[in-house]
Formats: sequence, structure tokens, C-alpha cells
Amino acid sequence: MNVIDLFCGAGGLSYGFEQAGFKTVLGVDINPSALETFHKNHNNSKTLCGDLTSDSFKDEITKHLKGLKITGILGGPPCQGFSLKGKKLGLNDNRNYLFQEYLKIVKRIDPDFIVMENVKALISTAGGYFFNEIENQLTKLGFSVKAKILNAKEFGVPQSRERVFIIGTKYKSFDFSMLTKENTITVSDAISDLHFLESGEGYFKQEYKIAPKSTFQKDMRKNSDSLFNHQATRHSTTAINKLKMIRPEGNKNDLPQELHGNQKFSTTWSRLKWMQVSPTIDTRFDTPSNGCNSHPELHRAITPREAARLQSFPDNFIFYGKKTEVCKQIGNAVPPKLAYSIAKVLYNLYKK
Repeated sequence: MNVIDLFCGAGGLSYGFEQAGFKTVLGVDINPSALETFHKNHNNSKTLCGDLTSDSFKDEITKHLKGLKITGILGGPPCQGFSLKGKKLGLNDNRNYLFQEYLKIVKRIDPDFIVMENVKALISTAGGYFFNEIENQLTKLGFSVKAKILNAKEFGVPQSRERVFIIGTKYKSFDFSMLTKENTITVSDAISDLHFLESGEGYFKQEYKIAPKSTFQKDMRKNSDSLFNHQATRHSTTAINKLKMIRPEGNKNDLPQELHGNQKFSTTWSRLKWMQVSPTIDTRFDTPSNGCNSHPELHRAITPREAARLQSFPDNFIFYGKKTEVCKQIGNAVPPKLAYSIAKVLYNLYKK
């Protein structure tokens, strides 16, 4: 069963679907670095780089898929305009209308199902206008629409990450209660075997130095002989000195008041806690002043590989591009283990 991934980024959503038995035939994005990562980790998939607001680019996508039966269309239209960290401009933010471009492709391709992921504020922004538009348009196209806010931590992902999933199905009825919940995976379960880099250390490719300590770590290491993307940001002396003042698993309350900074979020300069899940991984997890994304004990922010683990990407999923691009790819991704949970239900619904 073939799927395509729109606004695909690194492809966490479609990667989870592949693990459930689907075949990704196309990834579409405007970011070349993200598409390089997508292409190298989705072996049988093609990629197209372009702007989905362009009708000629939509023509190119349609032409590329000619002769293929597409079972599902996946995607997460960019959500900065709905984000709690953004200004939530709602009706005045053009980025909030990219779902329309997604739906135009759905109308052209006519798949059996669609899966759309977004920040949970999509449901409430502008009095529910955007969600109602999506639901109404999908219903007109013949889909039965279900939507629910899911937290990744309930599906084997070591991270508290709430996102809304909108699922439209034809011929079948999707039921969110069919998703399989899993036991909580902690930060320690996820990254304690990567506890060996200081600020500025690490390489794109290196050897594992510590044996796996948990079932999750063993699972992440399957099919991976080397460790990729485990490179610590080179922090300033000032940042390192501040981190040295913060006790293991502590926060900026360990700092003198004059060093708290002007950041408006209370979680800035906070360390992860070993025996809890991580808070939401965003695109700036490499910056201690951004939030709770510093290592529980070491004097640095988490590395891209540690963030990828907290997103449930296996170690053989390698990210490409400059550091800022890699951080965006990881922070914007749908956790593959959560995607897999949804995909399993859809696979069982549509398998012949």
C-alpha cells in the first residue's frame, strides 16, 4: 500500500508508516536539506522539492504519481502560526492556510485515507475555524473524519508531546481507541548510554562507548554499527559556567537572580530529569537558554542524536545538513513510534 508524505521534513511520519508495512513512494518539501535526510532514510522513495502553493508544482506531483494507486496521504502542514510559542495570529497568518494546499492534493489524488498532524492549538485557534474548514472539506471529498489530541509519551516515545491528528477514511471507520498504548519510557531509558560528551565534543560518525542499558536503547541500536549525529554544541564560556552552577536535574532557580536572563519561559536553563519523560523537543534544543533541553548532568545541551532518541528515531536514521537544519528536522518531526501506532490500525483496516 503506497503513501505519500507532504510537508514531509525528515519523514518521521512516513517512517513510522513504513515500519507498519506501508511503502512511501514520494516525499514533498520545500527544504533541500530535509529532503536529503528523507531520501537517504526512505530507500524506495522519490522526493520532490518545491512550493506546494504553486499549481505547476502540484501538476508535477500529480504527473509523478501517474499510474500509481495511492492508499494514503500523510503530512503536517507548517504550524508556526498556531504554535503556543508563536504569536498565534490565527486568521491573519498566511502560514495557517497551507492546509488548503494539502487538501488540493488530496482532491487530485483521491486516496483511501489521509493523516494530518499539527499542534493542538489548530483545534481552538480562531474559534475552531481552521479545524472546521478541514473537517468540512474532507467530508465533501467523501471522507469520514476523526480527530484527537495524542500525547507521544503514551506510545513508547520518551517525550511529552501533544499534537492533534486528523484522520480521514473512505470505506472504513477509524477508531482512536484501537491504538495500542505502551509503558512510559524515561530519559534514562532513552539516552543514558550516550553519557560521554562535553561541550564541543563528538563527531558526525563515531563508535559507541557505553553498552546499552535498556530495552529501548537496544531497540534504537538495531541495524546500527556506528553512532551518528552525536555532536555536542560548543557553548560559550559564559553558558558553561552557568550550567556548572545548576545541579544535576536542576533548573535556573539554582542560579543567582541576576543570571536568570530575560527569557519569558520559566523552563529556560533547565536540565532534563533522568526518571521522567522529556518535555517537548523543539527546533532549538541545542540552546540551554531555550528551555528544558540541557543534559541531566553534563554541562551542555542535548545532542541531535539524544534529541532524535527522545523523538524515537532509531540510530540508523541519520540526519544530514548544517546543525541548524538538523535541529529543525528533528524538532519538527512526528515521532516514528507514535506514527507507527496509527499506521498499524490503518494497515489492518485496508490490507487486502
